[in-house]
Amino acid sequence: MKNKKIAVDKTYRLKSDRAPLSFMIPTKSSRSYSLLYFDEERNENRPLRYAKNQKSPFEDEQDGNLILEPIVFEDGLLYVPKNNPVLQEFLHYHPMNGNRFIEVDEAKDAEEEVEVLNLEVNALIEASKLSIEQIESLSRVLFGRDTSKISTSELKRDILIFAKSNPSDFLDAINDPTVKVQGTVQLFFDKGLLTFRRNKKEIWFSTPSNKTRMLVVPFNEDPLYLATSYLQSDEGIDSLKMLENLVEG
Repeated sequence: MKNKKIAVDKTYRLKSDRAPLSFMIPTKSSRSYSLLYFDEERNENRPLRYAKNQKSPFEDEQDGNLILEPIVFEDGLLYVPKNNPVLQEFLHYHPMNGNRFIEVDEAKDAEEEVEVLNLEVNALIEASKLSIEQIESLSRVLFGRDTSKISTSELKRDILIFAKSNPSDFLDAINDPTVKVQGTVQLFFDKGLLTFRRNKKEIWFSTPSNKTRMLVVPFNEDPLYLATSYLQSDEGIDSLKMLENLVEG
């Protein structure tokens, strides 16, 4: 025995954040707007038309005795009671459904909000666990700052704000091993062990024993990412160790 579908009241809202005081959607095809639904089972486009005294929203299932009426969103909302299933079905098949308006699903909206809030909480928890060294490293990568010129409290605050505002990006960053190396490479620049020349078109070593060019930066490439990739490669790994020793020393 099939489960009987339970009729429920439904509410629809316009997707725009700036909903007009009233908005009327097309209820039948016209020269300026073809109100069609592609029926995959029939492999054909079926014209839609809303008439409150009909049992179907499809023209080919309606009789000639039509009572047409407009469909108007007031203050961005449209309430359709359960005793008007034809209008609910018409809105379901309407081409504007999902683009111009959507059905309000409070349970789904609440579930999505909970997911976002949980993500924020997790990001803030992880941010609060970071050591000052990790915070400095992330700040160099995320904000491109010389952390030696900023107080610890400012760094912690800015990381917490970033974690709350961009929880997904923050969690990705702290779990990305490349980010830690990027923070270290940024420190090399802050310490003057690596420098830019020719308007950031070249990266040079600037250590007591090495004043040679390390890389040429191609157009539109991220210099920090490029330097990090090079220093992690087989060709650059010895240079990375040498620079790390200079920082630690």
